[in-house]
Amino acid sequence: MLEFRSANVRSVNPKRAVLEALELAFGTTTPVCDLVLVNVGMGHDLAVLSRAISEQCPKARVLAASCAGVVGREGPGESIHDIAIMGITGEGFTISHVDGLYGNSSFAKGAELARGLQAAPKPVRMIYLLASGIDIANDQVIAGIESVLGPDVVIFGATSSDQMQGIATFQSIDGHKHQHGAFAVGIWDPTLEVETQATHGFVASGEPLAVTRAEGNRIAELNGRPAWPEFLRQLGLAEGASEADTIPIGALAERLTPELAKEYGNDHILRVVTHHTAEGELVYATDGVPGTDLWLTVRDEERIFDDMDRMLQVMLARRPGQQPIAVFQADCLARGRRLFNRVMKEELVHRMQQPFATDGLVPPWFGMYGFGEYAHLGGRNTYHNYTTALAAIYRKAGQGGA
Repeated sequence: MLEFRSANVRSVNPKRAVLEALELAFGTTTPVCDLVLVNVGMGHDLAVLSRAISEQCPKARVLAASCAGVVGREGPGESIHDIAIMGITGEGFTISHVDGLYGNSSFAKGAELARGLQAAPKPVRMIYLLASGIDIANDQVIAGIESVLGPDVVIFGATSSDQMQGIATFQSIDGHKHQHGAFAVGIWDPTLEVETQATHGFVASGEPLAVTRAEGNRIAELNGRPAWPEFLRQLGLAEGASEADTIPIGALAERLTPELAKEYGNDHILRVVTHHTAEGELVYATDGVPGTDLWLTVRDEERIFDDMDRMLQVMLARRPGQQPIAVFQADCLARGRRLFNRVMKEELVHRMQQPFATDGLVPPWFGMYGFGEYAHLGGRNTYHNYTTALAAIYRKAGQGGA
């Protein structure tokens, strides 16, 4: 059976950060551990940090990703030197990874990831997926995985990010760093089950933009005009604006069916633009479909909190009397209360953690502020943006845990 331990810390020195995180998580700096997952602010080199972990845990696989901040049992950390770890011990997981993940290779690489998990001793029932955050068709990655493992496998996780600049994101597998990679932790421990859900709290506004030309995850035209200049014009930004200017305010909304909207608590699912081409194409987070209407959105602070509370009530109602043994969180920096010229996240994180706590103790918790999130919607694996997405892992009743 798998056991989970977590910690998040802040330190400029990578060796000190590793020692402190391991001691907080395991009670020792030299734990017996089989896998260490790491979320890392952009102030640390993933390869250096991974090697420091391997020195302390020589038998452990180390999978790391860059992000714009972390979340753990100790709350959120948004500096470039914050790190979070999730240590996993025991039998019940298999690892697969790929490189060369781009928009046009997303389906093939998703299928390759899934084939790597077929070597598991038992069927993989859930996957923690961490993929590159730039130039990837996330719906096609999901479709590729499901083409091999079927639609019943539950996918949760995130896409890596930088400091919301849209320049480069990083993934590391056992100390080897990539910019267009992905790794999947296939969990086949038969004693475990997972609940996932996501929510955003943004509201569509104005008249929609029509996708008039697109190929794959590249949208070439909006309203019959070159897409990137038209996107900037609609946002009221100057021609020379960059992704660092658009990402915080430029959430694009696609309309959901009435059934999905009722479950989601919102009429729209959001998409982020993390890159654009020299030709003026938007590099979209999923495949763009000509004829799709896209709305600009407005951040609704009270709705963010109200929808979060509603999501938690729904998740808890599915598991009455049970407490999770671990929680994975993928989140967006734009969520929280806007104070002091920044978005404060402490209250939102506290409100989402306490319902899962036992006697005030938060379960092992591993989160990041990334470019996107994977969680169920309508009983299907779905890619989200600008949300809080939670995956709560439970031990089956009578299987040695809560």
